[in-house]
Amino acid sequence: MTERTMMGRRDLLRFGGLAVAGLSMPGLLSACKAGSNPATKAGKELRVAQAVDATTLDPQKQGDLFSMNVLINVFDTLTVHDANDKLVGGLAERWESVSPTTWRFHLRNGVTFHNGEPCDANAVKYSIERLIDPATKSPIVELRLVTKVNVVDAHTVEVLTSRPDPILPAKMSLFGGVIVPPGYIKGQGDAAFAAKPVGTGPFVFQSWQRDGQIVLTANPKYWGGRPAFDKLTIKVMPDPAASLAALQSGELDIVSGLTPDAAQQLNGTPDIKVVTAPGIRTFFVSLDTLSGGPLAKKEVRQALNHALDVPTLIKSVLNGAAQQESTLVPHQSFGFDPSTQPFAYDLAKAKNLLAQAGYASGFTVKLTASSTDKDMVQAISGQLQKVGVKADVSLMDAATFKQRLLSSNKQALGPMYFVGNTGWTLDAESNLQSFIRHDRRQSRWNNAAADKLIDVEENSIDQAERKAAFTKLQQLMIDEAPFLYLYQISNLYAINDRVQWKTNSVGTLALAGAKLV
Repeated sequence: MTERTMMGRRDLLRFGGLAVAGLSMPGLLSACKAGSNPATKAGKELRVAQAVDATTLDPQKQGDLFSMNVLINVFDTLTVHDANDKLVGGLAERWESVSPTTWRFHLRNGVTFHNGEPCDANAVKYSIERLIDPATKSPIVELRLVTKVNVVDAHTVEVLTSRPDPILPAKMSLFGGVIVPPGYIKGQGDAAFAAKPVGTGPFVFQSWQRDGQIVLTANPKYWGGRPAFDKLTIKVMPDPAASLAALQSGELDIVSGLTPDAAQQLNGTPDIKVVTAPGIRTFFVSLDTLSGGPLAKKEVRQALNHALDVPTLIKSVLNGAAQQESTLVPHQSFGFDPSTQPFAYDLAKAKNLLAQAGYASGFTVKLTASSTDKDMVQAISGQLQKVGVKADVSLMDAATFKQRLLSSNKQALGPMYFVGNTGWTLDAESNLQSFIRHDRRQSRWNNAAADKLIDVEENSIDQAERKAAFTKLQQLMIDEAPFLYLYQISNLYAINDRVQWKTNSVGTLALAGAKLV
């Protein structure tokens, strides 16, 4: 799950909980009548909705955030990105690199699983080895470089890799770092574990009604302190209108993953706040620089970037719920260089660059996208038309788009395609790894200098050296313009006034720190 590329309805929803595009709900905003608010009867229960159910409750056999939104409340990871996006200790209190290919993790003392089983170095070793074992058939590939796990003592483990992995601690913050109980799994089997998961997390599993709801209760012995409420109910509500109506009537406390359209519907609703929080999912247009024609010329690629009025795209299509990006690196990720400025909207400069490249009259090119992104790509096509570039939009269903994107044919989606990508490690390596180096699956750019910089940031443990490489790479990406750089979309969620909580940039529903007022 290194690429996290988002297409289609399920993939569109992956880093939130609910998408409600194109809703028109007259009367919904007045649906909550005075004196009928069930929130007053909810007591110590927090109620959250997401549109899609978990695929499985075995944390090492799933790879989507809908499942993880549940599991992150039942299980702990070795490290954690907190609400401010800082990488902090989870089950590991601290860690260090003891060699270029060895990371040592120091575990918390006294942590137990919900069944009383100790969470120690042996549990960590078992968990990592189970994850990377081909027999597990895990879709999680973040730990593909791990070759061995050594137990140093009861509370210390060393993780060995085939080559340097500078972001291994960050990979332990979510999908790659979940720790599971070896005794319980060995005794009960995988199926029983998935049916009744046992973790060390802030909540204990109680029940799962498939496509209905998952009920968790507070763990009174949680090492991080007992949650401030007794019960967490995660409801599966695929109908967006029903979710928003339930929020307004007081039957829900949080609806996550709102689209800009839905957020706008809720503006001004009493006792409900729409939160626009920074997100890390970036959107861009991949350009085929390798097949000849106009896109092989740097001046053309620069011109296309100057022809796009990205702030207007954000305002008109996304209702302002995004931030312009300068390259492919989110502002929150390690390696982002704030001195790298986005391309300025400049039609005169765009036309001049096209003329220099021999395309003063423009040209025609195909722009491919998933049908879920129809509005945005049509707006992009309209802006390019102003400099004489006719971008013929080709839409396909999300499944077909994803299949072609992940195929070995780098031209399967044509000369230009619109795509979203994210990296939950909050390190620029995760955003760049598949799209830059010439031999990677989704790269359509062959630049020796870029390849060398990728090698530095992927293989050096020295963070200063990595940061310098990221800076040079982003400068090169601006100069060579192998992509059309667009925006990183915000996380949108609605929350009623009885709850105090915020998510991090990844957008997880880690709710241990939520408070009811």
